[in-house]
Amino acid sequence: MRLRFVLLTVSLLSHSLLSAQSLAKDAIYAGGMGGIATLSGDGSAVFTSSSASTSLFDPENGGAAAVFGGIHLCQYVSFEADYVWNRNNVALVSTSGQANTRSFLRERTSITQNAFLANVLVYFRKRGSRIRPYLSEGGGAVFLHSRLAEGGIIEGTPFLPPAMSDHVSIALRTLVGIDLRLRNPWYFRYSFSETLTRNTLGDQVVPAQHRIPKNFQSLFGVYFQF
Repeated sequence: MRLRFVLLTVSLLSHSLLSAQSLAKDAIYAGGMGGIATLSGDGSAVFTSSSASTSLFDPENGGAAAVFGGIHLCQYVSFEADYVWNRNNVALVSTSGQANTRSFLRERTSITQNAFLANVLVYFRKRGSRIRPYLSEGGGAVFLHSRLAEGGIIEGTPFLPPAMSDHVSIALRTLVGIDLRLRNPWYFRYSFSETLTRNTLGDQVVPAQHRIPKNFQSLFGVYFQF
């Protein structure tokens, strides 16, 4: 009985070690992606019996890029760190009027965002599957830089946004994606994400805008498992 117990214990330990080695193999990965970033628009209006003012934040689609690295913690969960960059052109419009006076502003500005994020990925298929869809939640910090372009239209005496500004905001990101094994150790990845930040640009127009801004990104890329 003692010999059987020893043999069973050795067998279980060997199986555990082999499973751990299997999970540890190719556990670390790194890659890059590129695609399109879309910012949410915003608007605000204030009307009284003697005055009226409106503002509009109208963004255009822009480019986005990301580099990332992570580790597979188990069959269905991974941890990942990301650096994400995107740049979008935005039209800032502000109008105000009272009695016989009117002010109008239309400026084009370039907004650059640099995000540093930590994410947890939950896969719906185990490691080794050719196709692995996943859901990711994470957060971090975003550094926003805005700069006015030349050629704006100004009439009257409107409130002028700063020529350049820098802000830092906490970011929360939700992401869905899919990994497709190409040929070991290479994988293709597609992801669509929504990143929420504090409205650091809403005070640059009058009336101010307070809606939570959203950054939608559709990215394609590849990664390599070590």
